Amino acid sequence: MNHELGTLLSAWWTIPSAGMLLSIALFPLLAPHFWEHHYAKVTLFWSLVLAVPLLFLYRGEGGHHLLEVVIADYIPFLVILWALYTVASGIFVTGTLHGTPIQNTLMLAAGGLLASWVGTTGASIVMVRPLIRAISWRTHRAHTIVFFIFVVSNVCGALTPLGDPPLFLGFLHGVPFFWTLRLFPIMLMVAVPLLLIYFALDSWYYRRDPPHTSDSERQSIGLAGWQNLFLLLAIVLVVFTSGSWTAGTVRIFGVERGIAGLWRDVVLLAISWISFRTTPAQIHRDNHFSWGPVKEVAILFAGIFITMIPALAILRAGENGALHPVIEMAREPRHYFWLAGGLSSFLDNAPTYLTFFNTALGALEPGKPEADAVRDLLTTHARYLEAISCGAVFMGANTYIGNAPNFMVKSIAEKAGIEMPGFFGYILKFAIPVLIPLFLIVMFVFFR
Repeated sequence: MNHELGTLLSAWWTIPSAGMLLSIALFPLLAPHFWEHHYAKVTLFWSLVLAVPLLFLYRGEGGHHLLEVVIADYIPFLVILWALYTVASGIFVTGTLHGTPIQNTLMLAAGGLLASWVGTTGASIVMVRPLIRAISWRTHRAHTIVFFIFVVSNVCGALTPLGDPPLFLGFLHGVPFFWTLRLFPIMLMVAVPLLLIYFALDSWYYRRDPPHTSDSERQSIGLAGWQNLFLLLAIVLVVFTSGSWTAGTVRIFGVERGIAGLWRDVVLLAISWISFRTTPAQIHRDNHFSWGPVKEVAILFAGIFITMIPALAILRAGENGALHPVIEMAREPRHYFWLAGGLSSFLDNAPTYLTFFNTALGALEPGKPEADAVRDLLTTHARYLEAISCGAVFMGANTYIGNAPNFMVKSIAEKAGIEMPGFFGYILKFAIPVLIPLFLIVMFVFFR
């Protein structure tokens, strides 16, 4: 992204981005009926508030920035999300599950193992419905769904770019595919205590639930739609190959795209089509499959990516940009951990990651071309990127709005009759007493 625009724009240009993110955060809570019917119009409004003056005042350069964020960032991001959602929705876990504490804990752990390889969205879709069936007889169920959001929908997506959208954005900007495996010890320090705390809490509730009686015939655990497991593996191989293949570049409307990236997008769309066509309709019905969640994400992220253009350009300008106080505030890895995580808790963790990714580049490698700056960040200042990655991925669990799968899982659970805690109940009863102490430990051990 050109540095010159970032030096020209004032901080006022970040207002559309703030408006877009606050709309996502507040409208579903304060005016859910309005948001359900008009979120696309709200997204269009904030996008135009940014795009129209940008094009009017900066003409060709402004248009190039708009095209660049759509072609180079938004479309690849949406394609990978679409592929994971489609393929994961073609897998249905069959069999009889009893909802005991040990079984529930193992299901959370299994979902966590899946999360980094099929995405937090994919793992959540695959695992939440069998978990809900398993605990359907239980009186106390909400805590299980909350810890599922903690472990599967957030924390355990930290190991690969497939795991969580922030890391995929990092991959698109030059972070190697397997670089994030170095986050494994940090992830374990959060995930293992979460599973132990959940097991103890669920065991306590289990003793207070009525005895389980069932007249239904016991069925062994199995999978329907098994062919989609191979398609998930194909997605992993395609994404990895695209990041390892040097095939030159092409220009699309003046925007440079790697040929390997274009190949990846085409193949992922083909995999999605194969999955949808080969998955029996009964599996989609059992999974309550619809395109609604992907449609909503596609619309909202279009607005997020467009309105984030000025903030990213300003942050990339480093000390020469209008947001230099933010860069000055983020000096040590622990600052990046809490700043990236804090914003990810209430806004959206993908653009938040990208914001502090660019903040680190501006502060630590100012004035360098992005490819050179990223390479030096990965080697000389790796702990900073570790802090940004962990903050954005882990702290998306702090609220329902911190990560896209959170609300999806909450909605599925509520439709199944589980009474979930409200927005502030989730924070006060679970996030603050459970997550924040673990994040403090992570800071003192890894990011002092």
